[in-house]
Amino acid sequence: MKTPIYDFVKAYAQSAAARFHMPGHKGASLLGCEALDITEITGADVLYSPHGIIAQSEENATALFGTGHTFYSTEGSTLAIKAMIALIKRRTPKGKKTTVLAARNVHKAFIYACALLDVEVRWIYPSEYGHLCSCKLDADTVREQIDICDSLPDAVYLTSPDYMGVICDVAGIAKVCHSRGIPLLVDNAHGAYLAFTKTNMHPIHLGADMCCDSAHKTLPVLTGGAYLHISKRFDTNVDEVRSMLSLFASTSPSYLILQSLDLCNEYLDGTYRTSLDEHINMLNKLKHRLLGVGFATEPSEPLKLVFSRSSCGYGGYELAAHLRENMIEPEFFDCDSLVLMSTPQNTEENLEALEAVFTSLRPLNRDTKRTPPCFDRLIQKISLRDAILSPSETIDVKNSVGRICASPTVSCPPAVPIVMSGEEITERAAELMLYYGIEKIEVIK
Repeated sequence: MKTPIYDFVKAYAQSAAARFHMPGHKGASLLGCEALDITEITGADVLYSPHGIIAQSEENATALFGTGHTFYSTEGSTLAIKAMIALIKRRTPKGKKTTVLAARNVHKAFIYACALLDVEVRWIYPSEYGHLCSCKLDADTVREQIDICDSLPDAVYLTSPDYMGVICDVAGIAKVCHSRGIPLLVDNAHGAYLAFTKTNMHPIHLGADMCCDSAHKTLPVLTGGAYLHISKRFDTNVDEVRSMLSLFASTSPSYLILQSLDLCNEYLDGTYRTSLDEHINMLNKLKHRLLGVGFATEPSEPLKLVFSRSSCGYGGYELAAHLRENMIEPEFFDCDSLVLMSTPQNTEENLEALEAVFTSLRPLNRDTKRTPPCFDRLIQKISLRDAILSPSETIDVKNSVGRICASPTVSCPPAVPIVMSGEEITERAAELMLYYGIEKIEVIK
């Protein structure tokens, strides 16, 4: 597979042309990558109205993922999420409020997108609360939630896989949505690689109408590289999608990230499927060996190793401390859980070092029944948009009961809010925030 973006930039860097254009470093080396860091000069194409090398590269990605069309983002899945919501809003009948039925464990990027576009959200809560980041849904639950709506939502929105590696029944949910003429949108930020597993588990293949992938999370792509995938069944055109992307995007896309996405196509078209399959097999064997020494992993998508206090007695902070003492940096940890993300770029030596740390520890036989406070079904007092744009103040969570949440106070990872903008903070919600170490929150003045 050709790499038109990378080839063009490499040739330009080698040409020794005098750079009387941006960026200001002029190709001179500070970091070492400046010669390859260019702007939209003649021949470099334009990201959101491409007719040359970027268009060719996106066509390659489209073929690899088997979509109707795959678009590049150099601003992560955040940009793709905004574009998806904008495309849904454009299809809402005039005079009707755009409404999205969404699983509760959304990334805050979705909240901000809905606030910017003045979209109403109706929440699907998990039937059983396990972790802030998870809201596993099946087709029956989504069908029930659609049926109790006063009118059909304009879209259904899922996060799958989520931060804890939980995958929803995308295929079953897609059938329910399509039987009612509702588009299904999926935040697949953690699952770009799922299109290349032995059994294709990518949301578009399973029936989603649109989804975003953060390429940089699980593929060898620079941070910020992402895809917006549009299925063949979704009624849109390339120009409309590009228009919605450009509505929110910077006019200065990173050509370093674009080259990374471009070169990734070549890798995906080459040895990647074999490497991925071999790595998943190694991870499965590692999980089995860890189980043998008392460290069971939670069920998850193939490239994650998720440990919980209930399975081994250790909280996430404790396990992370042991790993970091041995020069192993985890993806995410909190009081209860630890998440490790692996890819074929992790070596056998990496996995051996990881196993050695767990083997050196003994599972703890202490009380593991510590559970987070119950999750309240919170009341929306004002709209997301009005809440986020209202004057606000930051207060202690312990003093927040009865106040209205402004902008959700949550770090990334995991960037999943406990209280959404416009909702009234209850005593249980405050307890849950304190449980996860959130001590401050923005509320409406």
